[in-house]
Amino acid sequence: TTVAVAVLLVLLGAALALYEISRARCFTLTSQAICRVETAAPMVALTFDDGPTPLGAEAILPELARHDAHATFFLIGAEAARRPGLVRAIAAAGHEVGDHSYSHVRMVGHTGRFYDREIEQTQAALRSAGVEAVLFRPPYGKKLIGMPLAVERHGLKMILWDVEDPETGDPRVFADRVVRAARPGSIILVHAMYGSNGVARAALPAILDGLREKHLKVVTVSELLAHRAP
Repeated sequence: TTVAVAVLLVLLGAALALYEISRARCFTLTSQAICRVETAAPMVALTFDDGPTPLGAEAILPELARHDAHATFFLIGAEAARRPGLVRAIAAAGHEVGDHSYSHVRMVGHTGRFYDREIEQTQAALRSAGVEAVLFRPPYGKKLIGMPLAVERHGLKMILWDVEDPETGDPRVFADRVVRAARPGSIILVHAMYGSNGVARAALPAILDGLREKHLKVVTVSELLAHRAP
């Protein structure tokens, strides 16, 4: 019937709207999502998701040190629990560690208790390695209502991004696109922890060189937040 079709269209429209909200980089229905920082300071935050893995850490940490750059690593709780030594190495090198959930599943459609447990288990794993995280990044950037509320309950800040890994198999193109998109206050997302992330690892030196050439200092998210314009 006409009424049934109308109801179906409304439901489909609502579902589509919720999907778009769940993936929106700078918007949540509750709490606050930070995808960039309004600042006049010539700096950007470089962030790495997932892991930690030996492959990622051994490629990333020396390159950051060579460029005197500091980054924020959003680590998966289960992997941090397996490799606390890598968590300590990241922190000891002067980098910031954030919470990227324990299981790295999409944080949509679960109970409040599930979200709380994801955060609590990751915080416990990081604390066991001597790290206190104050930032949270939802896996895949997915969030609706429950996840942001849980982040707020635990006193964390939800951090997303405005520049991310470009889809290319060419490290030079990868780096060029990241550098071109970056501007003061940008939060840059790079995936470089796993075997499939070889292009990003190969592009990292050129990214850091390019940001320096644009006179953009690479800092942690918390340092960037400290330079937020009033």
